Amino acid sequence: MRYIKNTLDFMLPKRSIITLGKFDGLHRGHKKLVNRVKELKKPGFETVIFTFDVSPVMRLSDPSFKMILTGEERFHLAKGMDVDCLVECPFVPEIMHMDAKDFVREILVRQMKAAHLVVGPDFHFGHKRGGTTALLKEMGKQYGYQVDVLEKVTDGGAAVSSTRIRREIIEGNLEKANDLLGYPFFVEGEIVHGKHLGHTIGIPTINQRPSVHKLLPPFGVYASITQIDGEPYFGISNIGVKPTVGDSRPGVETYLFDVDKELYGKQAHVRLYEFIRPEYKFPSIVQLQHQIKKDEAACRNYFRDRGKKVFTSV
Repeated sequence: MRYIKNTLDFMLPKRSIITLGKFDGLHRGHKKLVNRVKELKKPGFETVIFTFDVSPVMRLSDPSFKMILTGEERFHLAKGMDVDCLVECPFVPEIMHMDAKDFVREILVRQMKAAHLVVGPDFHFGHKRGGTTALLKEMGKQYGYQVDVLEKVTDGGAAVSSTRIRREIIEGNLEKANDLLGYPFFVEGEIVHGKHLGHTIGIPTINQRPSVHKLLPPFGVYASITQIDGEPYFGISNIGVKPTVGDSRPGVETYLFDVDKELYGKQAHVRLYEFIRPEYKFPSIVQLQHQIKKDEAACRNYFRDRGKKVFTSV
């Protein structure tokens, strides 16, 4: 899959079948749009996911807004969706202030050679969200493309949406968030050096530093499965600042059960499943050791009880 990012200067080589949206999470609702794009594919046409490099909310109203997926994480998921191209358009002033009709003419028609668009019912675009699905359809008559507007996927009587999933993650309801996403919420990134305390107390861990724009669940310990070089490892992950040993920036520290390998510099894909306990400061390292063993037992029981019902891949 081609990945176009960090530029407005691109031109697709073929007529394209495009789904457009913010696609934060690439959740079950988004998958419905992507599946429709794949259904419409025919020889000589290209299937495309079009999105932005950041949420418009971050640039327009709330710089502290956090994303369910970083750009690289979204790319990882998109690669498994069997589409030809992911366009991650920079949300820069030129795009922010572009009139909706100009966006259709310049981006969709001229640069992307749109033949068919697939969007959700609440899709808006252009300056001040002036573009609507009705405008897309009207301009399609002039420029020779078609538009499909798909109804939202629902769960429990409510729409599956990034906003809803974000709320579940913030509240620590990982099992529900994973159900709405259709895969386990995860943190992907390089394994970096920490304080090396884990090795000194016989509980070796791996450390990651998520992007400051990455949404994280409440600080605490979670049952997790980590994939490294294609191999899955059961474990527990601490999200937070590790107050017992002292840290300032939130990170992800994962104890992989029965593993003691040199893993620095490798990419780790840490999937979170269940909240085990809050993060708190222990009076001593010995007490921390005892608690980690209790956490390990709770995690092993969690996975043993669920067996094949646990998502093990994305």
